[in-house]
Amino acid sequence: MEQQLELFDFNAPIALEDLFEAYFECRKHKRKTLNALSFEVDYEHNLIELWQQINNGTYKIGRSIAFIVEKPVKREIFAADFRDRVVHHLVIRKLEQYFEKVFSPNSCSCRKGKGTLYAVKRVADYIQKRAKQANGECYVLKMDIQAFFMSIDCNLLCRKLLEFVEQYYMKSDKNLVKKLVEMIVLNRPQYSCIRRGKYSSWDGLPRHKSLFYAADMNGMPIGNLTSQIFANFYLNDLDGYVDSLPQVDYVRYVDDFVLIGNSKDTLKKLIAKIRELLKQKLSLVLHPKKIYLQHYQKGVNFVGVRLKGALILAGNRLKRNFFEKITEMNLKKGKVTSKRAEDTRAFFNSYCGYMIHLNAYNLRMRGWRLLKNELQNCFLYVKNCAYVVMKG
Repeated sequence: MEQQLELFDFNAPIALEDLFEAYFECRKHKRKTLNALSFEVDYEHNLIELWQQINNGTYKIGRSIAFIVEKPVKREIFAADFRDRVVHHLVIRKLEQYFEKVFSPNSCSCRKGKGTLYAVKRVADYIQKRAKQANGECYVLKMDIQAFFMSIDCNLLCRKLLEFVEQYYMKSDKNLVKKLVEMIVLNRPQYSCIRRGKYSSWDGLPRHKSLFYAADMNGMPIGNLTSQIFANFYLNDLDGYVDSLPQVDYVRYVDDFVLIGNSKDTLKKLIAKIRELLKQKLSLVLHPKKIYLQHYQKGVNFVGVRLKGALILAGNRLKRNFFEKITEMNLKKGKVTSKRAEDTRAFFNSYCGYMIHLNAYNLRMRGWRLLKNELQNCFLYVKNCAYVVMKG
């Protein structure tokens, strides 16, 4: 390692320290994957090699692994090679603070402190505020974008990102950061990927949800950190336009977005304006069958919950997955080992820890009662378990 370091200029644009920090952040949730383990065996050597390649211009993006997941919905995932994931984290770490300066506070995906719960509570707060202002005369308009990730124009996104970096990022490694951004956005992983699982796994997945059928230079791979953050950036024009409208409040989570206002007619007129903005500026299409406009008391589904009146209820998918997982845990045979006890605790507290923020006490208690007695007993010898079930 010392010999390697001596052979390289430490005044290179991308600092070695930056890459190590990106690596440690990247591996937090990926340490058990084969890619991550293989890289970690000699991570110092691998990081220095990657550092050299980035700085001398020889870095090339590797092959992704494509596979299908069934839950929460059937979806195509592209998992980048681990070294490429490190580069993704490197780029986002450098640009994140500048993105935050231009992102709307109502854009809630893949941002610190702005997850699904933040989005739900923000919508609930806006509804209550509007309803109180107009004595209950409050309406909710919910829309989403058809085949959003597969419809992103990568040439347009790349151009916007490069302009953004040029304008806001003033550090000495600007040109290298721009080059990495361009490589990531314009990379077409579907042309060289390794498919994991049977080809029949793709049966039932609509073509408009697959990168393999996306138009040329359209579509971002689901599964990469950069895809999530860059997708947020892509919709920044939409966020800016709706945020500027004083007659409505607005919250977006990825491509699902909600507008809340006191006038049904005002919200209805905005549908055509938003449709035109998406088409003209971003080459995107509103989903024609997913436009919902109702009085707030009738309820609206958003990011896995149902907001109805002053209540925040668990959505059907959340309830279904919760009870399916309980059934799966109950059906396992054999002795309840410490690992099984820990798995039970982790799953149950994960769901209940989220649902405690909803009006879902009866749902949590029903799930608890459905667990087999021996699984309930797991919580007696695994620390900090199931307290969320009983909490009001």
